[in-house]
Amino acid sequence: MFKVRVLSGIVVAALMLLCAWLGGAYLLVLLAGVSVVGLYEFYHAVGLLSDGKYIDLLTGVGYAATVAYYIIMGVTQSMHALLFVIVLLMIVFMGVYVFTFPKYNASSIMPTFFGFFYVSVMLGFVYMTRSLEQGIFVVWLIFFSSWFCDVFAYFTGMLIGKHRLAPVLSPKKSIEGAIGGVVFPAIFGAIYGYCINRYAVPGFPIAATAALTAIGAVVSQVGDLSASAIKRNHDIKDYGNIIPGHGGILDRFDSVIFTAPMIFFTAGLFLEVFG
Repeated sequence: MFKVRVLSGIVVAALMLLCAWLGGAYLLVLLAGVSVVGLYEFYHAVGLLSDGKYIDLLTGVGYAATVAYYIIMGVTQSMHALLFVIVLLMIVFMGVYVFTFPKYNASSIMPTFFGFFYVSVMLGFVYMTRSLEQGIFVVWLIFFSSWFCDVFAYFTGMLIGKHRLAPVLSPKKSIEGAIGGVVFPAIFGAIYGYCINRYAVPGFPIAATAALTAIGAVVSQVGDLSASAIKRNHDIKDYGNIIPGHGGILDRFDSVIFTAPMIFFTAGLFLEVFG
């Protein structure tokens, strides 16, 4: 099982990193596919879809909005246009709600819209980060901060973890592990920044890459624990089983969902401040 988990993790990571490097349509199509599958997993997890059912009118609107969102993102990354899609989706959801009443209730509308934002919109920031100036180098920090945080938090917690971070929600996670999950990725971020500075882009800010990786690592732990809380609330172990040894798409990308927008906005701020 361990070998299967490692192998599938390598395949998923390699595919994502390759598309992040290529950018453009490759990354956009991959993210759209990941978002649609992740959205299905979320809708199923929160009870909007029963076993064996993949779509209904309400969730179909969510899938369609995801595809539309990524198409528009590929055409223009105007925040005005993207916010318009989000607002329009809320209006469409409410239209479905009122014109099919009482088929759906308010407790169905809320998680349907939240799922679209939580999965599709948040993951879309991977593509937007890749489109930044020097984005070909910055986008990798999203994955480095998320995945390295998981690895180093685990091993640090195993070695010296004593104080529980979230004892009810995740008893095995420790404060020491959480700190290790930030410090070591930040060190790697500094090394990564140095390599880019030396071999690719002279003047590339080393301190900024270390800071971005550290910030991403902190946020990734919030994303990981948030996914755990959602699963606990709905009495499920994994979101799915599409990735052998890992579970579903959301089980593998739960931290990336939070890290992507944080890296995008902080990187953009750094670029504005430091040029």
